[in-house]
Amino acid sequence: MFRFIVFSVLGFCCGAALAQNPASDPILPPLADWSGLSERLMVAPDHPWVTPSERGGLTTTPRYTETVAWLRKLVAASPQLTMQSIGTSAERREIWMVIATENGASTPSAVAQSGKPTLLTNAGIHSGEIDGKDAGLMLLRDMTVLGTKADLLTQVNLLFIPILSVDGHERFSKFNRINQRGPEEMGWRTNARNLNLNRDFAKLETEEVRALVSVINKWKPDLYIDLHVTDGADYQPDITYGFNGRRPWSPSIATWLEETYRVDVDAALEAMGHTPSTLLFSANGRDMLGGNTEWTAGPRFSTAYADLRHLPGVLLENHSLKPYRRRVLGTYVFLEASMRALGKHADALRRAVTADRTTRNEEVALGWSIPQDTPPRTMTLKGIRSEPRISPVSGGVVTHWTGEEVIEEIPVFAYSVPSPVVKRPRFYYVPAAWSSIAAKLTAHGITTLPIHADTVVSVTMYRLPDAKLEPDPFEGRVRVATGTPEVERRELRLWAGAHIVPTDQPLGDLAVALLEPQAGDSFFRWGYFLEILQRSEYAEEYVIEPMAQRMLDDDPELKRRFEDKLLSEPEFAGDPTARLDWFYRQTPFFDAEWRLYPIGRSID
Repeated sequence: MFRFIVFSVLGFCCGAALAQNPASDPILPPLADWSGLSERLMVAPDHPWVTPSERGGLTTTPRYTETVAWLRKLVAASPQLTMQSIGTSAERREIWMVIATENGASTPSAVAQSGKPTLLTNAGIHSGEIDGKDAGLMLLRDMTVLGTKADLLTQVNLLFIPILSVDGHERFSKFNRINQRGPEEMGWRTNARNLNLNRDFAKLETEEVRALVSVINKWKPDLYIDLHVTDGADYQPDITYGFNGRRPWSPSIATWLEETYRVDVDAALEAMGHTPSTLLFSANGRDMLGGNTEWTAGPRFSTAYADLRHLPGVLLENHSLKPYRRRVLGTYVFLEASMRALGKHADALRRAVTADRTTRNEEVALGWSIPQDTPPRTMTLKGIRSEPRISPVSGGVVTHWTGEEVIEEIPVFAYSVPSPVVKRPRFYYVPAAWSSIAAKLTAHGITTLPIHADTVVSVTMYRLPDAKLEPDPFEGRVRVATGTPEVERRELRLWAGAHIVPTDQPLGDLAVALLEPQAGDSFFRWGYFLEILQRSEYAEEYVIEPMAQRMLDDDPELKRRFEDKLLSEPEFAGDPTARLDWFYRQTPFFDAEWRLYPIGRSID
């Protein structure tokens, strides 16, 4: 107790000192005036159903307990709403989801029976980026107790997670995001174990993302939206959003999102005074003049994961340099417009989803790259003029934003070339010793079939002679660089308890991306097979030296290869241990499963 009191007092003193320190006041680029029709969405500070953030003029955001208390009050007054815990964080906080339906349906089956499309959205996956929470509270109120948006629930069901990173949310401070205009205090980027939730969708190691994926598996939403705030460059748009590339793993869904959904949502945002844009990621890392990167991500990220699942997924990135009030109101308009677009075009979206989920391409992309043989297309950017300046502090070039609005034509570098690509096997085989991998696949919703009797199957397998650990840990794991896999044809003995993973299933593409070792977010790359990189048997020199001499005497071809290696590799020639180990590797005593990836692929 005494230590806690001392820590708190020191924290208070340090906070007071920081508040008076120039280093505690970020110097952000100039800010243009703004007003829009969306400001009419706010209620007066003394309104009985004012949200905690509105009470402060949308400059603050409530803490976890205040948020939950306000939602409980709203749910108690609204027969259209129920509130369920979808899981518990590492610090034992409940992760809440609000279910909003016209008739109060509150189970996956009841919601499905309504026949209406369902939107799932989460705020606070990075809990410093909390705009979506406060916008969602306003929208829930207006659809229910105020009734100004009641018609939305006649068209669409809504699943709303106001705070996904609940522990990160409570690491609350005014010093959490140096490049963001509000709220006055906010949460932290990562969870209680310093894990970034939006890097966890492939490996499912955080309580929060496991809870979210469980919701996706059980409730089967028609559209998923992940609500964020940007980092990076200055520009005019306040609401940027997009999808995982134009023709990625779900091309039919991507077409609907780009050609139908975006048209409706952009129109709604513009009508309410906001400036929408496609996602903007600086190609040169400084400004937008070097071009925009149209990124096709891997499944560690939420919307790329959705793409591989053939679930329509949208990433909202509000512009961090716009004031909190403007961003929250823009998010409200964005969510309302998304619900209306989903209700209006649900049949077309469901046809697109069916097309992508039933397609079984012979080859599956494991990643994407920028084409090198064609010039990039261009886009019109509503930008802010920037100037490069030499910094007297760093001695390098820094970007200075002037606040002057400009229209610029910039290149777009799209990750549109599948690379690498692998042929889809009919089945993967997961040995019983690696049953934890089968369990992780099941957590994703991928169907695995248990093997109940011992059997032997003919398969191809990968050997990874060049695989090595990456130098620094990332997201709680030691990742592995594969090198160039070598394909071997083998007979694989499977004991009872092994699993077959068919790829002819709706999540078959996801299974491929997780089980092919060279894929960027495969289980192998995330370090779940480190054991195979470890040697467990060696040969003592007093045994292998006379054996090596006998091998040289009896095998002229082996002798020739050994002598060639001595001549061509001086380092090898000067290393007695390496020379004896080379002979050991030529014997049947050497471990035949060293660096052999244990997952088999069917021979089709």
